[in-house]
Amino acid sequence: MKVGFVSLIGRPNVGKSTLMNSILGVKLAITSDKVGTTRNIINGIYNDQDSQIIFVDTPGIHKPINKLDSMLNKKSYTNTDGVDLILFLVDGSTGIGRGDKFILDKIKNEEIPVFLVINKIDKIKKEKLIKLIDDFKNMYDFKEIIPISALEKNNIEELKKVIKKYLSEQDKIFSEEELTNVSQKFIASETIREKLLELTNNEIPHTITCYTENFKEKKNIINISVLIVVERENLKKIIIGKRGSLLKEVGIRARKDLESFFGKKVFLETYVKTMKNWRDEEKLLIELGLKEDE
Repeated sequence: MKVGFVSLIGRPNVGKSTLMNSILGVKLAITSDKVGTTRNIINGIYNDQDSQIIFVDTPGIHKPINKLDSMLNKKSYTNTDGVDLILFLVDGSTGIGRGDKFILDKIKNEEIPVFLVINKIDKIKKEKLIKLIDDFKNMYDFKEIIPISALEKNNIEELKKVIKKYLSEQDKIFSEEELTNVSQKFIASETIREKLLELTNNEIPHTITCYTENFKEKKNIINISVLIVVERENLKKIIIGKRGSLLKEVGIRARKDLESFFGKKVFLETYVKTMKNWRDEEKLLIELGLKEDE
């Protein structure tokens, strides 16, 4: 049985979460086109007849502009420790950027095998892809270079096949029933946050957070209550929307996804508070898992 941990590293929006979701065949990690969507380290556990691969989805590494950004970057850097393989994801449609070079400089001294995974090949021509591969080859001696489209699921089977070659023979670490290291409450709150990112523009900062205060599962229904925490009163008004329209749409979209994920009917309540009316910044960072509770 081939078993091991595989870390997904890259800039924001290169498709790390989409790739993990595609491999698992279920939407575990939320996705959006906004920087800072992934905040926590999420493990996705893939099982088949001859392998167990634990994928470690990390926050996108980017130039920090605040305390939260710095902590997210630190989480990504430290989560190459103890893994068996690193997948360095890049966006093939945008070419090599300064962010890609910055990350590569950080991981090129690792003694762990590093794959270059060029995502979004469905958006580029073959000639551009060939040049991109050549350019990256001149920058680092990758163990493997694999072009994929995580969204279209192109070449995903080949990626899994090659990953297995670099894993060791051992017993499974997790049971086949385990999908992830995060809780059901976390999945509920993250689903709400994803819908907020979908339905709002840049006026809503990525520091917004959602916290599941109630999660009660019964035989045929799950009752969930999620608190949305924002920094300022004007953001609270935007999220609620005119006569509650935006918050209602968030709930409709989130409930649909949660019912699909849990396989049960979901009764969902959402409400909004400003940070000053709930918790201070330090406590918020603890809730996000970005700071240890002393």
